[in-house]
Amino acid sequence: MFQIEILYALIGGYLLGSIPFGLLIARASGQGDIREIGSGNIGATNVLRTGRKDIAFLTLLLDAAKAGAAALLFNHYLGAPMGYFAGAAALIGHCFPIWLGFQGGKGVATFFGGMLAVAWPVGLISGAIWIGCAFLTRISSLSALAAAGSCPLIAYLMGYTNAAMMAAIMALIIYIRHHENIGRIIKGTESKIGQKG
Repeated sequence: MFQIEILYALIGGYLLGSIPFGLLIARASGQGDIREIGSGNIGATNVLRTGRKDIAFLTLLLDAAKAGAAALLFNHYLGAPMGYFAGAAALIGHCFPIWLGFQGGKGVATFFGGMLAVAWPVGLISGAIWIGCAFLTRISSLSALAAAGSCPLIAYLMGYTNAAMMAAIMALIIYIRHHENIGRIIKGTESKIGQKG
């Protein structure tokens, strides 16, 4: 029975996470296909490159809500361990949605949504790290890497062992999705927050 519940959590979380809100919102607001501007991904940072802060903020909220909702729903109906599985699966769904040929977003907002749902103090600290790094560097990807990379250790030190394991898996996925950004950061060519495509 436990294995079936894990399967439900993984599939349910993945499907919820795979909803491409950025793509849908950009099209509905007349911005066209968000994959044809900037970095080409469907997340809030690239939506912001359209110059529309309102739809970028809405994308941010909805992308965060995907993992948060998955974690909370499966935690409520199937128990706490399933919430961790579902939250991580939602991030995978966002980054690798089957509907878009497995080419999705970078997972940052979804990461924070999941962490706030399962361990909100850890999520807040990680968010503060993102804000601090973004203020200093104006580079969204670098800020995301700093926040995600430190999150597992923060969770572990604060006693959120299960959340630390979830954060480690999610952080690994984020680093994989940001491999091109890492290269541009090293070269000094990474785009800044608010820069249009």
